Amino acid sequence: MTKTISLLGSTGSIGRQTLAVAQELGLRVAALTANTQVDLMERQVRHFHPTLAVMMNEDAAKELRLRLSDVETAVLSGAEGLCAAAALDEADTVVTAVMGSVGLAPTLEAIRRKKRIALANKETLVCAGELVMDAAEASGAEIVPVDSEHSAIFQSLQGCRDRREIRRLLLTCSGGPFYGKSYEELEHMTPEDALRHPNWTMGAKITVDSATLMNKGLEIIEAMRLYRLPPEQVEAVIHRQSIVHSLVEYRDGAMIAQLGTPDMKLPIRYAFTWPYRAETPDGTLDLLRCGALTFSAPDEQAFRCLRIAKECARTGGTSCAVMNAANEEAVLAFLRREIGFNDIHRRVESALERVEVKYKPDLTDILEADRLAREAVRNM
Repeated sequence: MTKTISLLGSTGSIGRQTLAVAQELGLRVAALTANTQVDLMERQVRHFHPTLAVMMNEDAAKELRLRLSDVETAVLSGAEGLCAAAALDEADTVVTAVMGSVGLAPTLEAIRRKKRIALANKETLVCAGELVMDAAEASGAEIVPVDSEHSAIFQSLQGCRDRREIRRLLLTCSGGPFYGKSYEELEHMTPEDALRHPNWTMGAKITVDSATLMNKGLEIIEAMRLYRLPPEQVEAVIHRQSIVHSLVEYRDGAMIAQLGTPDMKLPIRYAFTWPYRAETPDGTLDLLRCGALTFSAPDEQAFRCLRIAKECARTGGTSCAVMNAANEEAVLAFLRREIGFNDIHRRVESALERVEVKYKPDLTDILEADRLAREAVRNM
């Protein structure tokens, strides 16, 4: 069970909820990291008194140092600071709640030091899943997923003695704000439209990914890596109510699911307390009030990012890293109103055509694929 955490990405939605759970459980917070939000980081440092605070942005780090000159917390910056937070000796658990491929290097650093990884950064497994899982297996580090869907799978597999008993993993998906819309209707959707998620409150990038269904494609790849399964054994299903967080179908036909309210504190808490469960101070699911639960197939013709992700899952190699990086850049361009909603998948497809796929890649190959994909999208 977790006693002390390093939290990578403390100012985001997952990071803030993680700190709430840490305080509830009485955990020590040894390190906090963020990108540019100096005001919030200062408040967090003064409340939790970590040994280390890291700002990815150098100017933000300089400002934070000045503001925290009266406290003992050390302030570092950049990727090196992020890895230092992940490697901090006093932390037994590293929560990776940063967005994007920036989470890869610190996750590998934490794995090398045999820490528990509370994984909320799906891009780590999407871009370098085989490397990460092989490293965890070699070091004995524990990877416990924090994403609601992967936590649900993790919980539903607790009684599974042999992975050959699994027939399918079914990842549920709310369908996002554009459920039921045609491809032609999606052409005219704006950032404001995309950011109106029906069930969850999340950051802008992941909310847009939920609108395109790329988020579910990334989760399919993540599940393949995390549970060492081929792509044909991982599927997505639309479940508008976000009550059933995911299911495991076993070879005897039994299905085991995890149900709960749409609240990220539950999977965060479980990542800290596994294999035990802690009492929750929050409200729990009332089956008599949650209404009917419905399921349907996703529309891959309208939401083409999901189809692209599944194709990359089958292709393997660096194709997933290219897809992920291209999507990150395309989503940023959409949020800046430089491209339309359907241009997101078009940019990703173009990057996949332009960047050569390498098979059995090492970390250098993966990082280079990421760079080339971003460059390709920016130059379109």
